[in-house]
Amino acid sequence: MDHEFIYEALPTRVVFGDGKLAALPAEIDKLGARRALVLSTSAQAGWAGQVAKVLGEKCVGIFSEAAMHTPVEVTEQAMQQVKDLAADCVVGLGGGSTIGLGKAIALRTGLPQIAVPTTYAGSEMTPILGQTEKGVKTTLRDALVLPKTVIYDVSLTLSLPPALSATSGLNAMAHAVEALYAQDRNPIVSLMAEEGIAALAQALPGVIADPQDRDARARAQYGTWLCGICLGSAGMALHHKLCHVLGGTFDLPHAETHAIMLPHTAAYNAPGAPEAMRRAARALKADSAAEGLWSLAGRIKAPRALKDIGMPESGIAKATELAMKNPYWNPRPLAEKDIEALIRRAWAGEAPQA
Repeated sequence: MDHEFIYEALPTRVVFGDGKLAALPAEIDKLGARRALVLSTSAQAGWAGQVAKVLGEKCVGIFSEAAMHTPVEVTEQAMQQVKDLAADCVVGLGGGSTIGLGKAIALRTGLPQIAVPTTYAGSEMTPILGQTEKGVKTTLRDALVLPKTVIYDVSLTLSLPPALSATSGLNAMAHAVEALYAQDRNPIVSLMAEEGIAALAQALPGVIADPQDRDARARAQYGTWLCGICLGSAGMALHHKLCHVLGGTFDLPHAETHAIMLPHTAAYNAPGAPEAMRRAARALKADSAAEGLWSLAGRIKAPRALKDIGMPESGIAKATELAMKNPYWNPRPLAEKDIEALIRRAWAGEAPQA
């Protein structure tokens, strides 16, 4: 084990359980807030309306234009509504797009936010915000953007389509896989990472087989929570760098990009982080982490090729160039020809190679 480390617990209140959306008004009271703005994507506007009803007079409005990769221009529209309605907190209902918007508002205003996740993104447990401006995605870490409260209600995930459940779950798993070899890893985070990977690996096939299986859904949500803590507690490396480059440059869907890249980045880093990948393989009940992740993606019918989610083959060189620019710390040094080969295999949907 590592004999020197720093562990800092993140101060988020978590309310976990079936039907816990009903606790939302009381949670707003605990924050000392009275005027909540509910956030969602346009696809979840109807659902946001139901949350507004739960809140009653504590809700002053709904902003339902949250978008993928948190575009700055959308945040500015939401900020105008925050000011016009004199909101004193925000409630983000949805996945990474909505929770990202809540974080962007918190960064600019200091207002408290409550996250009500409906996917397995895990970003609700992190002080990390990714924003896109003029086609460039940047990330920052700031305690201000960490949600004050997170409500995990398994009933809100029952309508998450199988395809999105699969990619969202693999996205969450990516946070834990990378936390196992992060530069600032520690024993507590590594325990959470291995447990989170195991919980999701066990739950996702059941979720895909029967999306109404509450036990499988609850286990997936539990795994997501743990993986989210890992992302919030440990640094990012090659996997997240590549996903940020691909998502921001080619406007690829976030969860699908993570799902496709994860087996390849695990394979790349296996020589540089053998113990971390051994733990990941153990959680996956596989011979190797990369093989286990590739196999799981196939079992749950997740996409395995970047070409299938809109990336042009002509973009491989550009992605490689951007990945090599300002790289994140990584356990295995980045070699341009190896990174290009990795991206090419992911583009084509070929099995991962170390």
